[in-house]
Amino acid sequence: MRILLPVLLLVSMFVAVAQEKKGGGAPPKNLQLLQPADVRAAMQAFRTGLGVQCTFCHVQGDFAADDNPHKATARRMITLTKEVNAKFPDGKEHVTCFTCHRGAEHPLTEAPAAAQ
Repeated sequence: MRILLPVLLLVSMFVAVAQEKKGGGAPPKNLQLLQPADVRAAMQAFRTGLGVQCTFCHVQGDFAADDNPHKATARRMITLTKEVNAKFPDGKEHVTCFTCHRGAEHPLTEAPAAAQ
């Protein structure tokens, strides 16, 4: 009996991890612009493009909440990049977060000073 409980806990942990890796967890909530299948790749692209962690836009523990104003900004930026990319006739993605942000929270609005 003493061994059964730890074994059951370990098995349940392995099952939970396996389901998460397969995408079997709970579906994302409060999606307004992204499709569920695209969320992971998009979030990774945002993290890379802006050089931030998830909680830069999301409320810790409640990713569906809209309390963080950066999340509204992110939605506007998603719309902006979709609109720009839609103008290209080849259907390819030409503009991403990284295009402007280059790994920084805020994109540069002026060219860096020339090296002397």
